[in-house]
Amino acid sequence: MDRPTVTGKRVPARDPAVEAARQRLAVAQTALLSALVTGTPAPEGFDRARLRAQRAALAAKRVSVLARVAPELPGLLGDTFRPRALAYVRSHPLTGGYRQDAARFTRHLLDEGPAGDRRTRRRLRHLLRGEG
Repeated sequence: MDRPTVTGKRVPARDPAVEAARQRLAVAQTALLSALVTGTPAPEGFDRARLRAQRAALAAKRVSVLARVAPELPGLLGDTFRPRALAYVRSHPLTGGYRQDAARFTRHLLDEGPAGDRRTRRRLRHLLRGEG
């Protein structure tokens, strides 16, 4: 049986088996993405060690992008930048663009407590306001 579309054209009804397969694929893709980004358990059939390595590579890439987008942050945080940024990216999925991510990371640094001396906190607030 045909069904109408928004354009008014009729298309064949969807096959329930195809729809079920699409749904299974969507669930598997979501599980894989979650394992890569948030560290949930690897979906069945995936190599856990390879997923861990890929997850680490994705986190490291995101940290390097944070450093490029907001080059002041590594300078302000020194040796603590990388571990703090890695902890942040592992617990905060990327939403929006990289500039938003850098602003959210800066806000996170201010919200989580001591981010160095008063001068460092003041510089972080200026960065957050876009004052460089």
